[in-house]
Amino acid sequence: MTTSAPPSLPAHTTDEVRSLLADPLLQELHHGLGGPYHLLFPGRFDANAAGFRAAMAEAGVDGQVCFAKKANKAAVYVERAAALGLGVDVASHGELREALAHGVRGADVVITGPAKSEQLLRVAVLQGALVAVDALDELDRVMALSGEVGRTARVLLRRLPSTQPHSRFGLDDGETEEALRRCAGTDGSVDMEGFSFHLSGYDVRQRADLAGELVRLCRGARELGLRADRISVGGGFAVDYVGADDWQRFSEEQGPEHYHAGKAFSGFYPYHSPVAGADALRAVLAATPAGEHDSLAGLLRSSGVRLLVEPGRALLDQAGCTVFAVQGVKERQGYAILTADGSSLSLSEQWFDSEYLPEPVLVPRTPYADRDGPYPACVGAATCLESDMLTWRKIPFPDRPTAGDLLVYLNTAGYQMDSNESPFHELPLPPKVVIEHPSDSARPRWRLDRHP
Repeated sequence: MTTSAPPSLPAHTTDEVRSLLADPLLQELHHGLGGPYHLLFPGRFDANAAGFRAAMAEAGVDGQVCFAKKANKAAVYVERAAALGLGVDVASHGELREALAHGVRGADVVITGPAKSEQLLRVAVLQGALVAVDALDELDRVMALSGEVGRTARVLLRRLPSTQPHSRFGLDDGETEEALRRCAGTDGSVDMEGFSFHLSGYDVRQRADLAGELVRLCRGARELGLRADRISVGGGFAVDYVGADDWQRFSEEQGPEHYHAGKAFSGFYPYHSPVAGADALRAVLAATPAGEHDSLAGLLRSSGVRLLVEPGRALLDQAGCTVFAVQGVKERQGYAILTADGSSLSLSEQWFDSEYLPEPVLVPRTPYADRDGPYPACVGAATCLESDMLTWRKIPFPDRPTAGDLLVYLNTAGYQMDSNESPFHELPLPPKVVIEHPSDSARPRWRLDRHP
């Protein structure tokens, strides 16, 4: 087969995954589970958390790492957060319930999201969780609940980012001033512990500048008698999925002809990031906020302000992958259409009007005698929707895939697995399989994740 195909875009991976790709366990799991599935690697989550903590320790900053639970619903990651003493960022009553049920202390939970339900706020106050207040009426509701249940409510005031004035999150200058007045005038119904913001994107300079602004707000709030001893800068720590050279070639050369049906996208997630994960936090801490003469780390230390970060995708870097089987291969002029046994809703960047670009690894059911690739093929889903495509791009596979081969999409734990999942067509949601490496076993062991 011949077609104009974009350069290969292989994903970074780990020795653990490389070993699994050659292990019959993948086919055994597909046979036993009867369809696609997700693999989870809790050891990688632990290592990523240690990296963020090390970045804070190196900078001499007092802080807490909070796992943004929205990035993956699996129970095992929340269990690891509890065992490691991490915080957890939640935005719904369901997420709060799951965090508490899997051992996270109420005091280690941060409640985010826009206008929050009465049920969520009530449990948050009862459990001593830290609530990021997003509006004045929400502050009034928190104060009322505090009096009703007889508990002091812990709150952060969320600021409207000056760099994103049209954001729907946060309090503007006037609202912040009024919120401080109300907090200072209470009889102990709220403990105003500091400030936060919700910032879209991965810009290090913006995040450092806004963090500096929050530190200055803490100083002012203390003059009103408020605690104001911590700030949260949220998440926004990128993941580096692919190599720099591969990403540059792909970005320069890809076009509609490289996609099934001439599909065109307006943009993609930045799958290569030269500064990612804990290193991105190091860069934020090392930056000097606008209007300051010291680094953010120095400003935090001198002001006695604690730093909260809420990474999701970055804590899940290399902490999972997704496995589909090929159900059929249909020839087209110059390329093929593979049909996988699942739905794109279990592997997506749909909120970016995009797709997951790092290409899958083909794991043949039986070894190929000769490599006859590249064999360009896109990957469709097992539904009757024309647009349900796991991969529109014509992937240059090393061989012609056949029914029963596996497609392993790498590094999918951060948002890819279940942010858009749906049992459309009564197709089951892919189960999540936890992979562990006990010291007394030469082979990995597996168990199903305990999420309902």
